[in-house]
Amino acid sequence: MKLCTLEHNHLGVERNGQIANIYEALQARPAEEVPATMDELINQPESLPALEAYMQTLEQTGPYMHAIESCTFGPAIPNPEKIICIGLNYRRHADETGSPYPETPILFSKFNNTLTGHGSNIVVPPVTQALDYEVELAIVIGKTAKQVSEDEALNYVLGYCTANDLSARDLQMKTAQWLLGKTCDGFCPIGPFLVTKEDIADPQNLALETRVNGEIKQQSNTADMIFTCAEIISYVSRHFTLKPGDILLTGTPEGVILGLPEAERRYLQPGDTVSVHIEQLGTLTNKLVNAE
Repeated sequence: MKLCTLEHNHLGVERNGQIANIYEALQARPAEEVPATMDELINQPESLPALEAYMQTLEQTGPYMHAIESCTFGPAIPNPEKIICIGLNYRRHADETGSPYPETPILFSKFNNTLTGHGSNIVVPPVTQALDYEVELAIVIGKTAKQVSEDEALNYVLGYCTANDLSARDLQMKTAQWLLGKTCDGFCPIGPFLVTKEDIADPQNLALETRVNGEIKQQSNTADMIFTCAEIISYVSRHFTLKPGDILLTGTPEGVILGLPEAERRYLQPGDTVSVHIEQLGTLTNKLVNAE
C-alpha cells in the first residue's frame, strides 16, 4: 500500500491516482480497528490488514476521495523518535568527493524540526550560502529492533519513502561533526508516500533521481550502496534500539553539487524547485524560498 500523512495528521491511502482520507472516511463508515492517523498505524502495525480490507469497502467517488494534486501533504512519518542518517554510503558519491569508502557506516542525525512534506516551501536560512540536495532512500522501522541479524533485518521494516537530505555544506564542513549543516528547519522533506515493504521486492535495486528546475542532477541506483539496508539496520540495532516509526536515511548517490569542481558549483537558491524521485516510491517536490 501507498500511505501518506495529510494535513491535520489524517492518514491517507493512494488508490488509482486518488487519495482516500481515512479520517474522513471513518466519519461516514466507522470501523474501530482501522487507524485514522499515521501515528496510530505505526503504533499498531497489525492494523494494516484491516486498513487494506477497509479500502475495499470505499467508493471511488466518495467524498473522502481526493485528487492527489488537491491534497496538502505532511511529512510521511510525522513523529519519529529518531532520524538516523548514513554518510558516504554510495561508491560513486564517495569517489566524486574524493573520500575513501568507509569501513563501517558513518552515522549522524537529524531532528524532527527538519521534517516537512511534499509540496511545502522550504526556507533557505541566511546562515548558509551552500545549500545542496541529496536524494535518499528512507527506511521506516515497523517494530522494535535490537541486536537483529542481517538475515532478519528487513523483517523489522514497515516501509520505504523518498527523502531529501538537504545539506548546508558550509555549515557541515565548519567542524568534523556534520550535524549543524543537516538540521536547519525543513531540511528533511520526506514522502509523499510510505510504501509498505510488501510492495518493494528488493530495496537494493531502485532507481534514484534528482531534478532542479527540471534538470537532472542525480541519477543512480540503490545497488551502488556500500552498506545495504539490511546491513544498516543490523549495525544500528547492535548499538542502540530502533523503535517503530524511526527513520533511517541510507545515503545519497553521486551528482551532488559538492562533488563538482569548485568553479562549477551553483548551490541551491530561493526560487529553485527540487524534485527527488525513487522508483516505486514516488516523487517529492519542494520549492526553496527566502526567509521573511
